[in-house]
Amino acid sequence: MKKIFFLALVCFLFSILFLKQDEKENKHVHVPKYEYGILVDSFKVIKDIVKPNQTLGEILYFNHIDHPQINKIVKASKNIFDVRRINAGQNYTVICSRDSIDKAKFFIYEIDPVNYVVFDLTKDMSVFLGKKDIEVRLKKAKGDINNSLWIAMEEKGLSPRLTHELSTIYAWTIDFFKIQKGDAFKVYYEDRYIDNKYIGIGKIIAAEFIHNNKSYFAYYYKEKNNRGDYFNEKGETLRKAFLMAPVDYKRISSRYSKNRKHPVTGRWKGHFGTDYAAATGTPIWTTADGVVTKASYTRNNGNYVKIKHNNTYTTQYLHMSKIKSGIKRNVKVKQGQIIGYVGSTGLATGPHVCYRFWKNGRQVDPYKQTLPPGDPIKKENFEDFMIVKDSLSRFLSN
Repeated sequence: MKKIFFLALVCFLFSILFLKQDEKENKHVHVPKYEYGILVDSFKVIKDIVKPNQTLGEILYFNHIDHPQINKIVKASKNIFDVRRINAGQNYTVICSRDSIDKAKFFIYEIDPVNYVVFDLTKDMSVFLGKKDIEVRLKKAKGDINNSLWIAMEEKGLSPRLTHELSTIYAWTIDFFKIQKGDAFKVYYEDRYIDNKYIGIGKIIAAEFIHNNKSYFAYYYKEKNNRGDYFNEKGETLRKAFLMAPVDYKRISSRYSKNRKHPVTGRWKGHFGTDYAAATGTPIWTTADGVVTKASYTRNNGNYVKIKHNNTYTTQYLHMSKIKSGIKRNVKVKQGQIIGYVGSTGLATGPHVCYRFWKNGRQVDPYKQTLPPGDPIKKENFEDFMIVKDSLSRFLSN
């Protein structure tokens, strides 16, 4: 028995000795370093910020890329990324050779905290888009309303973006001008991080809004081949057949009015659209399914698209920086599909989209219409939705 114990002890001591030896060896193992999916061990990496009025050509020339090569890379990027959209203040990275001139081999421009574009400056001269890995952390927040939803969420230290998203979800269900003391909210949502750095909220997964002592639930659910949407506890969509807005906007700069002073001409006349201010290049999407009847340019409208949804409703989207490739007359489009990009072409003072809405051939204010509801959960998905809904309800109630 003592012999067996002795042998076991010897084996144990040897295993510890070998483990420590492996640890020492592993400390000297080289771990390859990657940036934007590129192995950079043998390169010099330079990080900087685009300066005011600085262009792609200027940055590349400064890093020893000559004009013929610059022209070649601009042509290669034509249908992938518009190099004119490189903005001051955005981060970029230059990956250079380690030699006497440090010539650029790759140029990476960060479009936003998540998306980037890589210009491969090696002999292939190619361009491709990429995304950083995002860590999602689920959070829950709740609060009572004494004045407004905005103030209540601000007092909780919640993101203004979260307030905007929540109000958008319930835009067709609750009149936020009639919010009163005693109303309350619960929201279950995503916070997003890159390299442990907070970059903003993601989706709202579920929410409960208590108004006039009645609970209004919203559950995010994505049906196969469809965009995700928000449904109540019965599987009915919270949105109408039309989206609330055709763009992810910063603010409504001008609403529908029968008498408005035009910012360019100075004349008083009707403004039969809703202006959504947003950064140049922001995607514009159609607010409902339909068929494109016009995709053109006029002096006043600039680049614009007009869509017929059915015999009752038609919409129009004005002042685009450009119309999306493939969007032309008689093309069918789906709700939420990108049809162009925000700009200031035509009679406009700044980047925005003027959204116009027709009902029975007459321009009307979409915010004052009783619009048809969107589609409910499909029968074949209803059972799965109820399982998801029940799970999310438990999170909200805890």
